[in-house]
Amino acid sequence: MVEKSVITDAIQKAKETAPERKFTESIDITINLKNIDMAQPKNRIDEIILLPHGNGSKAKISVLGSGDIVTQARDAGVELIMGPDEIERLGGEPREARKVACEHRFFLAETKVMALVGRWLGPRLGPRGRMPQPIQDGVDIRPIVERLRNSVKVRTKDKMAFSLKVGTTAMSDDQIADNIDAVLKRILDRLESGEFQVRSVYVKTTMGPAVKVM
Repeated sequence: MVEKSVITDAIQKAKETAPERKFTESIDITINLKNIDMAQPKNRIDEIILLPHGNGSKAKISVLGSGDIVTQARDAGVELIMGPDEIERLGGEPREARKVACEHRFFLAETKVMALVGRWLGPRLGPRGRMPQPIQDGVDIRPIVERLRNSVKVRTKDKMAFSLKVGTTAMSDDQIADNIDAVLKRILDRLESGEFQVRSVYVKTTMGPAVKVM
């Protein structure tokens, strides 16, 4: 595992070598894998990772269902709430459905509407890895929403490399390092051979050069 001091040094270098900008840039990491047969679905990574300090932007969330889950969703301030009628209507509007799928990072749905979601929105949400997390009756979604707002999703499909936003230049080096550490621990834990299946990890600002972490 990479020492946190090594991660922090890489972040500092990435910030120092980036051209000065008049706007806050994102901090991204790119992880390159090796010795994995991504043609096998079992080897693909599909994980939601909670970042200790968030990544500087709150994830937009949509809740699908009716009754108590709608009350909770409003209380949690989710960006989009859809009942059964709206789910069916959106299924007949492919352009609007694609926009909803692209703009909202996470979806939660009552188990009783999952079949409806699969029928009407599955073709838009499924390929993007946005199928809803099923919510059983009686489950309080508010803590789930709060956790998802500060989370990122890793979905490799058949690719051996992926990038994630782990912060912004306005965040402290320690905060960004904590976020990167959380991502690396989760990914290494997910890989059968851990760090032996990681070719390299780089960190960079939006407009700056990539700096090697490992």
